Amino acid sequence: MKRLGRGPRVQIIEERPGSTMNHHSTAGSGTTASDEKPLWMPTAKQIADAAVTHFAAEAEKVAGRPLPDYDALHAWSIEDRAAFWDLVWEFCGVVGDKGERRLVDDAMPGAKFFPDARLNFAENLLRRSDDGDAIVFRGEDKVNRRLSWRQLAELVSRLQQALKAAGVGIGDRVAGMMPNMPETAAAMLATASLGATWSSCSPDFGERGVLDRFGQIEPKVLFVCDGYWYAGKRIEVASKVKAVAEQLPTLAAVVVVPYLEIAEAVAADVPRATSLDHFIKPYQHRELEYVRVPFAQPLYIMFSSGTTGMPKCIVHSVGGTLLQHLKEHILQSDVRSGDRVFYFTTCGWMMWNWLISGLAAEATLLLFDGSPFHPTPTVLFDYAEAERMTLFGTSAKYIDALHKSGARPRETHNLSTLRLMASTGSPLAPESFEFVYEAIAPHVQLASISGGTDIVSCFVLGVPTLPVWRGEIQRPGLGMAIEVWNDQGQRVFEEKGELVCTRAAPSMPIAFWNDKDGARYRAAYFERFPGIWCHGDFAEITRHGGVVIYGRSDATLNPGGVRIGTAEIYEQVEIIPEVLEAIAIGQDWDGDTRIVLFVRLGPGVVLDETLEKRIRTQIRTGASPRHVPAKILAVADIPRTKSGKITELAVRDVVAGREVKNKEALANPEALELYRDLEALRS
Repeated sequence: MKRLGRGPRVQIIEERPGSTMNHHSTAGSGTTASDEKPLWMPTAKQIADAAVTHFAAEAEKVAGRPLPDYDALHAWSIEDRAAFWDLVWEFCGVVGDKGERRLVDDAMPGAKFFPDARLNFAENLLRRSDDGDAIVFRGEDKVNRRLSWRQLAELVSRLQQALKAAGVGIGDRVAGMMPNMPETAAAMLATASLGATWSSCSPDFGERGVLDRFGQIEPKVLFVCDGYWYAGKRIEVASKVKAVAEQLPTLAAVVVVPYLEIAEAVAADVPRATSLDHFIKPYQHRELEYVRVPFAQPLYIMFSSGTTGMPKCIVHSVGGTLLQHLKEHILQSDVRSGDRVFYFTTCGWMMWNWLISGLAAEATLLLFDGSPFHPTPTVLFDYAEAERMTLFGTSAKYIDALHKSGARPRETHNLSTLRLMASTGSPLAPESFEFVYEAIAPHVQLASISGGTDIVSCFVLGVPTLPVWRGEIQRPGLGMAIEVWNDQGQRVFEEKGELVCTRAAPSMPIAFWNDKDGARYRAAYFERFPGIWCHGDFAEITRHGGVVIYGRSDATLNPGGVRIGTAEIYEQVEIIPEVLEAIAIGQDWDGDTRIVLFVRLGPGVVLDETLEKRIRTQIRTGASPRHVPAKILAVADIPRTKSGKITELAVRDVVAGREVKNKEALANPEALELYRDLEALRS
């Protein structure tokens, strides 16, 4: 991999009067005047060694002016995006023909990055072919495997030949209903090597959920597992595989991958199916062929959660995904060749796609499939210690659950190799920031990150050369023109508003599938502020230049006309040890909106007057009187999507008596019934 430039740049900046990111007040940011000390600071050596430091030195040459800190580098990356993304291509050593033009038709939507380029995604991920670890895999405590770079290339080669023989070529779709295992990554790489398009979901999706997704994109080949393990339980999926395959008439082949070692039996009962072993048996390892395609060629089709209607099919490009992920791995996360990168994810969440791109940085991928609490709450830290993990990625909910379990990994595990801990999926509470530094690893950079399936990447994320402040995401990503706007479309600082992106970025979708005139695409992001990407997050830029996300805008509460992010309430409720998790909604009431809080309590805990008073007091003192719910009710379960996000809109609709569409998108749709026709919500 090409790494250009050496020289210390990008200094730590805490406050700089006049900075475009520097304004005043700490309202809602999770910090107060007494908190004016960061939780973590990079050392001078860490700053000097960081890839973003060397990148900044090269950027100064291109810009023709000093870029003395991250904010200056970020400002340049927005001002001259053509030069910035060109430098990302060179610095990260993209394999391919860049072509002459960098950015044309610079509008949203419609901007075209590198319109003359030709490249192949898989070629950029399979840079190495040695005997070092490419992928390590743990399937709970049942499976422990590893593939070298050489073995991965061999598997991809055989899959490539088999897919080609099945008629897969440029533009065809290949889908996977698969666990997070090595064969899934190999199938994606083989698909991409041919210029075809990959789409995936996890095997815990119901039949309708799978068909709502793959039925829209009409795949030519479907990869499925013969089953999976979860919380120590063996879960077979043969009947679901058969039902799905029978309703996808475009399939030329169904490939059953062994996990429970019953692939042959499953394949025998499914039309057009064969086991993975039989699929690739005729083919021996040979040099991989890479079909180079245009920058904007479809690479991934990803899906919205689908909890409010049919899932949107979001199409992401080869070049946009590659460039953005290289930037986020190498520059924002400081991933280096030989690092060992982990993210707890399923194949139905965009973090799987993000994780797999770590191969392009020549990192070893540490894959895990199953429950993160089986057989013990610290099983992921067992993995981290055993495999010398350098990047540990997980969800905010996992960190909170770990906190409530009483675990203290710093006392039980050697995590000395860990440099970065990343969290996403929902806002990370300030108390969870403190828990990480107090109980997990005081020496790590903690990067709360936020973006989404919509851009298969992040708008705001970590910076290895800057401090970590309690409750704050460190910065907007390079090249991402992020601002917070009020309802009048004015840019605001230290004031809550809509997170917007004012200029095009290469990882924005190239289209929605089957949206021929682009109407659905425009409606999804550009209706509120024409020509401006409105992401749907309720956010604030803090005095440190960091970002706080308060939840989704469409789930924002509005009692008395005051906008309140649900994350502000959860931040306070999660402090109370008896409360395992909570979900807040707005209920139309007496011509206004009132806040209703549902809490899932620990074993044996009862929501009595004392506990309810503690919850109200904590919310009142920790947030404000306006945040205090009108009603607090205990529930046995909280509905969530397959990627673990709680579904406020679905609960709101059930409480209002409205139909919830696409319950198949939920991991536990039965939980919705707990919220229907509640007598306590009629008064």
